[in-house]
Amino acid sequence: MIKIVLVDDHFMVRDGIRAILEDEEQYSVVGEASNGPEAIELVQSLSPDIVICDIRMPQMSGIEVVQNITKLDSSVRTIMLSMHDSDEYILQSINGGAEGYLLKDAGKEEFLKAISVVSKGDKYFSGDVSSVLVKRLREDDHLETTLKPNIDVVNKPPKDLFDLTKRERQILRLAVSGMTNKDIALELNISKRTTEVHRFNLMKKMGVKNVLELNNKAREYGMIP
Repeated sequence: MIKIVLVDDHFMVRDGIRAILEDEEQYSVVGEASNGPEAIELVQSLSPDIVICDIRMPQMSGIEVVQNITKLDSSVRTIMLSMHDSDEYILQSINGGAEGYLLKDAGKEEFLKAISVVSKGDKYFSGDVSSVLVKRLREDDHLETTLKPNIDVVNKPPKDLFDLTKRERQILRLAVSGMTNKDIALELNISKRTTEVHRFNLMKKMGVKNVLELNNKAREYGMIP
């Protein structure tokens, strides 16, 4: 049973989400909060598995709530629920610790998929959100190329092969060598959250679910020795 806490200042939104989850045997809504301080208290008292949090609320923003929850208990997974698909909201949420970012116009099927994915320890970003992340990461890669043209990277595979960015190829090489996200972040001098986002997009592009599949596919296509 996956224990879930809902955080939204609109009762109708919480009521709608609860109605969806009540039809699913594996999920249980154990608490609801209408603001940030209430949410943090519930996390402390109920130890939920997942917190689904609105991004805009009185007293504390959803981003601040996620940051506090991450510091309080890093085992609690968080999904940001928002009407906004702006770059800054998305990136701030991820940097704050959110494992998922879902737009409020998402359908029931996608909503349940996001919860399932996050509950298994993976990350979920809706299609529009993923596009924003890929765009921003590619801009970062272009900037890094301009500033550090001599950085050592793995040999670039054919251009049409999975369409990986330079940073994704770096992370591929380090991930298959057995390095954790924390180790990779230290190696490349980037944040752990940035590493996680790059790795998420890398694995999504290559159509793999874990490091073993990533290793096998990379070797199959001659992307690593």
